[in-house]
Amino acid sequence: MRESTIEMPLQLAVHTLSGITGALARDGYAIVPNFLDNTTCAALAAEGQRQIDAGLLKMAGVGQGEEHSLRREIRSDHILWLDDGNSAPLQRQYLALLEAYRQEVNRQLFIGLFEFEGHLALYPPGSFYKRHLDRFRDDDRRTVTAILYLNDDWKEENGGQLRFYPNGEKSSEYIDVLPEAGTFVTFLSHNYWHEVMPGNRERMSLTGWFKRR
Repeated sequence: MRESTIEMPLQLAVHTLSGITGALARDGYAIVPNFLDNTTCAALAAEGQRQIDAGLLKMAGVGQGEEHSLRREIRSDHILWLDDGNSAPLQRQYLALLEAYRQEVNRQLFIGLFEFEGHLALYPPGSFYKRHLDRFRDDDRRTVTAILYLNDDWKEENGGQLRFYPNGEKSSEYIDVLPEAGTFVTFLSHNYWHEVMPGNRERMSLTGWFKRR
């Protein structure tokens, strides 16, 4: 991940990273409302909207390498991978905050996270992502998932929840997380099945994974 100084206002979130990592170590996941303030999330959403308007997002697929394919019956979101050429200024600051999180996770959990890969994700109205794990069948490097939602004034009636299964693939128990601006969700990628439910308005997030070597 790039080296960068965390500037205002994102540095205000740094003090919460130790507690989030503690929950990750204890429970395997953490759901954190108000991780970032509404003003910052609105600015991140505006950056994302400019990238959307510029036509930079592409239909997301499943699998990787030769197995990568577009499977609209499984997922129907659009993404833009965030790297040195694609990231906007405040997105780069958010990635620097995630770098601080990576270091804190390594300090507390000793799991050797090496790098982060992530994207801007847009779910148009009616789109979804069926129940899945965040690891590929032939690649176990993705270790910790991190999601930040950017959707102002999201209501229950808008749908689009992250449906999170804390007790395994076959369990009927789940937690529904509204994709409300500022909510941060993180979990051990290989342990937790989850899905994105259809919504009735556009849904935007910054989603990615910390990887081991």
